[in-house]
Amino acid sequence: MTPQRANNNMVTIAERLNNAYDRITKAEQNCHISDPVQLLAVSKTKPIELIQQAYDAGQRLFGESYVQEAVDKVMHFKQYKDIEWHFIGPIQSNKSRHIAEHFNWVQSVDRIKIARRLSEQRPTNLKPLNVLIQVNISQDEKKSGCPLEELSDLAQFISETKQLTLRGLMTITAQTDDVDQQLQYFQQMKHCFDKLKTQYPHIDTLSMGMSGDLEPAVSAGATMVRIGTDIFGKRQ
Repeated sequence: MTPQRANNNMVTIAERLNNAYDRITKAEQNCHISDPVQLLAVSKTKPIELIQQAYDAGQRLFGESYVQEAVDKVMHFKQYKDIEWHFIGPIQSNKSRHIAEHFNWVQSVDRIKIARRLSEQRPTNLKPLNVLIQVNISQDEKKSGCPLEELSDLAQFISETKQLTLRGLMTITAQTDDVDQQLQYFQQMKHCFDKLKTQYPHIDTLSMGMSGDLEPAVSAGATMVRIGTDIFGKRQ
C-alpha cells in the first residue's frame, strides 16, 4: 500500500466514523436521550491497517467474531492499553480459552456451559471478564442466543461467578425491513433489560442495533450499537 493511498483510506475511515457518531447523536436527540450511546466498531474480517486508522481517528471499542483472527489483532495492538476488545460471535467450546485470555468483554454468552468455561479459563491476574448475555429475542432459528425462559438461570450463574462480571444483554434480531417489527424486538429487549436490572442493579449495557437499524435500537433504549459496514465497508 502506498503512503498516498493509506492517507486517503484514513480520511475515509475517519469520515465514516464521524457519520456513524452523527447518526447516533441525531437518534439520541430525537428521543431526548441524555446518556451517550456507545459505538462498537465491528472490525471482524478487516485488516489491521483499517483498525489502526479507526484508532487514530479516536475509536477505542472494537468487536471481533473469529477467534484466531481476533487474537492476532489483539496481540498486534497490545501496546495500546486503551483499546477495549469485545468478542461478539458464536462461541465454540474449543475456542473459549482464547477468548477468556485475550478479551475485555464477551457479548455472546448464551448458555451456562460457555459461561463456566470462560470463568475457569480466565487468568486470575486479569480483571473479571465483562459479560453480556445474548438473547434470541426474535426466536429466529438462524440466530444464536439464550431463550427467554433460560435467561434468569444464566444470569444468576454469571452473577455468582468470580471471574465473570454480568454487565447486561445483547441481541441480533431477525433481519427485516419492517421498522415497526424492528422496534418491537428492541422494545422487548429493553423490557428484559429493565426486568433484569431490578435483580442486578449494577448492569448497565444493552447492546443492540447495527448499521441498518441503529435508529430504532437507540429509540428503544440501546446503550451500545455495533457498527461494521458503515465504518469499514462491506465484507469482501
